[in-house]
Amino acid sequence: METTLYLPIKRFLEDAGYSVKGEITGCDIVGLSANEPPVVVICELKLSFNLELILQAVDRAPASDEVWIAARVSARGKGRESDRRYRDLCRRLGFGMLGVADNGTVDVIVSPVASMPRKNLRKRSRLVDEHKRRKGDPAVGGSTRAPIMTAYRQQALACAASLQNGPLRPQDLKTAVPTAANILRGNVYGWFERIDRGIYGLTAAGAEALMRWPQSQSAGDLKIAAK
Repeated sequence: METTLYLPIKRFLEDAGYSVKGEITGCDIVGLSANEPPVVVICELKLSFNLELILQAVDRAPASDEVWIAARVSARGKGRESDRRYRDLCRRLGFGMLGVADNGTVDVIVSPVASMPRKNLRKRSRLVDEHKRRKGDPAVGGSTRAPIMTAYRQQALACAASLQNGPLRPQDLKTAVPTAANILRGNVYGWFERIDRGIYGLTAAGAEALMRWPQSQSAGDLKIAAK
């Protein structure tokens, strides 16, 4: 699975000085530098280098300063990573290529050196905001079947945890979750119910969500996304 590539690439980018998280607004991996405004790095994952991986990188480019594509290298050395045309295409587009060996070693096949296309500032801002608001790194990059642990879902779970012992008012949750009022009223996941005017309780669906994502676990625990 593509998720097996996540930790090696995460370590590679962290060693380069980036704060790295998986599955940010549809991107497999997003890294932010510590300075302001941050340098935005996006990496897309596939089990092998192919055209779809290039197309994903093209789609991500307007929101980033640097785009990488990463895949497992062929054991026999006959994969696309050995195809000069594929490497040249990445160079022309300005994308970097990372090869991941079976032992987790990451090698730079092509460095991202060309200038990137014109930026989509709205898309970029949404990506940076989600990265910064999300607590820890709860989603493994490359995940396709498990619900993504977004910042909004984390905040909704925090609200649900506060309602376990009985109904409360949004203002009672404001210290822990500043956006509690909007989350309770919006009730995107069906976890909350209005008991009385301005008072909310937890539904059976909310209780089930807390069993699936116990709040005693660290928000950065990658096991969350595997359940």
